[in-house]
Amino acid sequence: MFDFLTILFIIGLIVIYKTIVIVPHKFAYVQERFGKKKAILESGFHFLIPFIDRIAYRHTLKEVAYDVPPQECITKDNVPVNVDGILYLRVIDPEKASYEINDYLLATTQLAKTTLRAEIGKLNLDDTFAERDEVNSKVIAQLDQATDPWGIKVTRYEIKNITPPPQVLQAMELQMKAERDKRAEITVSEGDRTARINRSVGERQEAINISEGERQKRINEAEGKAKEIELVATATANGLRAIAQAIAKKGGRSAVDLQVAQAYLENLGKVLHSSKSTVLPPNVANIAAVFEGVSKITQNFPHTTGSTGTVTTSQTQKGEKK
Repeated sequence: MFDFLTILFIIGLIVIYKTIVIVPHKFAYVQERFGKKKAILESGFHFLIPFIDRIAYRHTLKEVAYDVPPQECITKDNVPVNVDGILYLRVIDPEKASYEINDYLLATTQLAKTTLRAEIGKLNLDDTFAERDEVNSKVIAQLDQATDPWGIKVTRYEIKNITPPPQVLQAMELQMKAERDKRAEITVSEGDRTARINRSVGERQEAINISEGERQKRINEAEGKAKEIELVATATANGLRAIAQAIAKKGGRSAVDLQVAQAYLENLGKVLHSSKSTVLPPNVANIAAVFEGVSKITQNFPHTTGSTGTVTTSQTQKGEKK
């Protein structure tokens, strides 16, 4: 009796398990009745007929990422590289994903690998590193078109690694080092060129400034000398004018004669004192004759009257004395 009740309890649990189905959120179950699609069960609580209905497929409607295994691809310049990636997709139509393809994940992965090989074969090795985004876009476009009948949406495809052979990596490293050395030399030469240009411009400007300073200095000196000559000439003219006015006054000529004679005697004394032997003119002892000669010279000086400023000659003066 106990065994019979245990069997009935187990059968009841099985019936309940086969009857009640709870579909999680963002999932979709495909219900079949006698092997034929009955309905697509969305998230929630559902009842099935035991031993008649069954859940044939369970699909997640969330976006899922799958690793694409590394594969060897040949570039346009015949360099073998290993490329792997990540595939992002999600189920749009659970019915198509169940009945239009046997294993949509395997089919999509294989299609991604073949499409990637074809795109890598169109590029040189250097371009494969620089045009990753373009390769990803082309792979997505072709996968999306091919998987549309399967009820699958390919959202993204990303290349993870592009690994050339070791010898190619070594050659690339040498090339990169040469490029860096080249850029360094160009940078140094450009800096030296700029420095030389700056120095030449500075020296040119310095020379210009020095020449301008010298030019201005000479102009200033010339103007100063001209002003000096002008002032000396003016002072000399004023002095001569004052002397002429003094001579024109009463007793002026006598004072001039006395001054000239005194200067003559002083200079003559200096000559006799400083030299051991002196050659003198024969009439030097005749002091009166010397004074008379000096007087004749001073008599020729013009003079002005104090009131009218009229110039008279020595002959006029002699007439007045008479």
